[in-house]
Amino acid sequence: MANFAFSNSPAFDERAAKRAAAKDAAAGVPPVPVPTAEQLQAQYDLPTVTADQAGRMTYEDTIVKTLVSFGILLAGAAIGWFVPILAIPAALIGFVLALVNTFKRKPSPALVLLYAGVEGVFVGGISSWFSQMWQGIIPIAVLGTLGVVGVTLALFASGKVRASSRATKVFLVLMVGYLVFSLVNVVLMLTGVVDNYGGLRGVEIFGIPLGIPLGILVVLMAAYSLVIDFDQVKRGVETGQPRIYGWTAAFGIMVTVVWLYLEILRLLSYFMPRN
Repeated sequence: MANFAFSNSPAFDERAAKRAAAKDAAAGVPPVPVPTAEQLQAQYDLPTVTADQAGRMTYEDTIVKTLVSFGILLAGAAIGWFVPILAIPAALIGFVLALVNTFKRKPSPALVLLYAGVEGVFVGGISSWFSQMWQGIIPIAVLGTLGVVGVTLALFASGKVRASSRATKVFLVLMVGYLVFSLVNVVLMLTGVVDNYGGLRGVEIFGIPLGIPLGILVVLMAAYSLVIDFDQVKRGVETGQPRIYGWTAAFGIMVTVVWLYLEILRLLSYFMPRN
């Protein structure tokens, strides 16, 4: 019975096919060309389109975008180093640009690079001030930052460290708490309620300034933030996100590394004698 039904199917009925072809011809519909064996082989032999050629995110392209961003950041840092007074307006402009880049749906390469330059001026100005207060602190902070980034990247690449939903939730809670603490600390320092170095960070607990354990915690938080950034790059490449989103990844990594550097700089200041 099955063979009978199959042999009488319209798709395999020669007479039905001829009637359909005649109907299409009468309606002016051109016949569908049937590819030859040579045409099929030629199609099969075409080279495979790479992710880069298809306009998708790749690790190589994202790395290039990140390096370009850091190159501009370093150029801005050189300006801020020699003209440290520019750090104050650069901090305000950089904050606005950071918000724009964060909430912008489609990344803008120009805005990301503009942020890199402005943030570089801020970082350079802050670094210049720290170098005047603590001699030799900048090279140690730079090496420390590179060390944390390198170790985090190596652990992530080996699969030993991954971003999990539970750890990310804990990170977000700690991040909100740290932002609230920083805001309250700034207000207390500006109003003169706390006038020592670092504000509440300078308050000693069992003879240890609060800034030391807090600084260690925040450095660990920044390292986990890097893990999140690397994971987003990995997901973007694996899911074939448009190549333009490589700029989003570069922006995120740049923000995290700058944050990490500033926290290491602040942490080191508790261990080094002032000039």
